[in-house]
Amino acid sequence: MKAPLPTPYFLARPPAAARAGVIVIMEGNGMSWQLLRVCERLAAEGYLVIAPDVYHRCADGHGSWEEAIRGLRPEDALADIRACGGVLRELGAAKVGITGFCMGGRLSYLAAVSGADLQAAAPFYGGGIDKILGRPRCPLLAFFGGRDEWVPAAAIEIVRAHHPEQTIVYPEAGHGFMRDGSESWHEPSARDAWARLLAFFAAQLA
Repeated sequence: MKAPLPTPYFLARPPAAARAGVIVIMEGNGMSWQLLRVCERLAAEGYLVIAPDVYHRCADGHGSWEEAIRGLRPEDALADIRACGGVLRELGAAKVGITGFCMGGRLSYLAAVSGADLQAAAPFYGGGIDKILGRPRCPLLAFFGGRDEWVPAAAIEIVRAHHPEQTIVYPEAGHGFMRDGSESWHEPSARDAWARLLAFFAAQLA
């Protein structure tokens, strides 16, 4: 039996002692500059932030992200999330939250309902959450765009019906509305969601 592969990750440190830790999960197209900017913005708010490359078992540095996402097993991604939570705790984080985008949103939700040691989960426009609905073991705040091209409105409504107080939908936003520097970015929604995310983490990870 092969030993588990070590999880590669990007780490962003706060300027002073960390108030808590946050795991950030990438979109389906892999690690991106936008994702790293999210990590750095959270670090500037006082969090110790880690972003795992969950494709490290299936991409081998070759092929496309489409091939990698097809080869990604949920149990492997959860193992990476747990490993990164362990890193944050070893570095002094008493509480750990998670957020993610697109595929990372789904994996963030999956971690929350799978019993990972998390104190807050905030998935963004996670496709397929409606297929894995459960009872989160930590406080949840889920964000969607009402004009999402990849997550059907019917799927969002199923999530909202299951989590009516924890689901926020921005009617004018599409998929990737937090992706600054891209055509998908929807500034009013992104600004409001960022403020809500920070308030949520401040309340749950204090």
